[in-house]
Amino acid sequence: MDNLFQQGLSATTPLAERMRPHDFSDFVGQEKLLGKDSFLRQALERDEVPSMILWGPPGCGKTTLASIIASKTKSRFQQLSAVASGKKDLIAIVEEAKKQQEFYHKNTLLFVDEIHRWSKAQQDALLPAVEKGVITLIGATTENPSFEVISALLSRTKVFVLEQLNTADLLRIIKRAAKVLKLTVNKEVAVYLAALANGDARAVLNTMEFLGKKSQKITKELIKSAIAKTLVYDKDGEQHYNLISALHKCMRASDPNAALYWLGRMLIAGEDPLYIARRVIRFASEDIGNERPTGLVLAVAAYQACHFLGMPECNLALAQAVEYCARAPKSRQLDEAMAAIRQDIENFPNEGVPMHLRNAPTKLMQELGYGKRTQLSNLPANLQKRKYL
Repeated sequence: MDNLFQQGLSATTPLAERMRPHDFSDFVGQEKLLGKDSFLRQALERDEVPSMILWGPPGCGKTTLASIIASKTKSRFQQLSAVASGKKDLIAIVEEAKKQQEFYHKNTLLFVDEIHRWSKAQQDALLPAVEKGVITLIGATTENPSFEVISALLSRTKVFVLEQLNTADLLRIIKRAAKVLKLTVNKEVAVYLAALANGDARAVLNTMEFLGKKSQKITKELIKSAIAKTLVYDKDGEQHYNLISALHKCMRASDPNAALYWLGRMLIAGEDPLYIARRVIRFASEDIGNERPTGLVLAVAAYQACHFLGMPECNLALAQAVEYCARAPKSRQLDEAMAAIRQDIENFPNEGVPMHLRNAPTKLMQELGYGKRTQLSNLPANLQKRKYL
């Protein structure tokens, strides 16, 4: 099996691979995770690598970190891509790892790139080997492991969170790449390129390599002509939930300025406007309630406008509703009341309706006390003192 981290890469190998660091001294970013006193650095120095999940956005250094770990450990190193491999490939590696451990006392470190792409069954097949110490796992994922990695496997690994590279990090990478490619890139252009990359080092390097074939001097105009600015957004991934959460929380914080920004981010990235409208309707009831009942009216109207018009015509209707809800006075009284009621119903699921609230269509029922007030509270007997509002 070819090693992703093999040395002696040819000139035709993509720049991102040729520039991949092989030591922490050349690694860019992740200072908190890889500081000299950090848990991970100390574990590596002792050659006691734990099974781990590296979670972070694209191009933040997950694969590079795995390659450095591979070069530091004395363990036998194997790798799989969850996109191109399956259970059969995994079983072959595990069986060989057992032989290496039994006959040569050699541990096996397995790197699984994009581990979130593996099904539950595939992850289940990995579990016994990790649990028994047959292999040490390094899984890399761009998705939240809480949702994409089975709980049993997650409990046997340590999750390390890698942060998105900032502008300073990307500028260091651009400077290095410019030297390798012998390109001229001034500070203003470098900052512009870093901004387009959304924290993705691989995107920066691929862009520079492509543009370097056209000119020895990279300019803004050259960048604009070669690439389109894209927003990182996955409608089924964590970014989707992060952005809608940001919109909701900014409305709750009565910050219409920021709320409109996050709305714009979602719409421009291609989010379904009806999805956003449904969330705004929920917000109008949950966070505003009867403090400003017209919030619900406007939110429903915005949903109807989205249904009738679609994008891009409905964007202002959504903006109108978001801005209104952000400025409106807030009250979570109804939401809290319904939560308390739900809890009481779970604790007292079969409380009888008080006699005076029951219907009494027959004489017998009237004689039994149906419809006659026998208590002051309109709540069931065990809940008479409850105050929900």
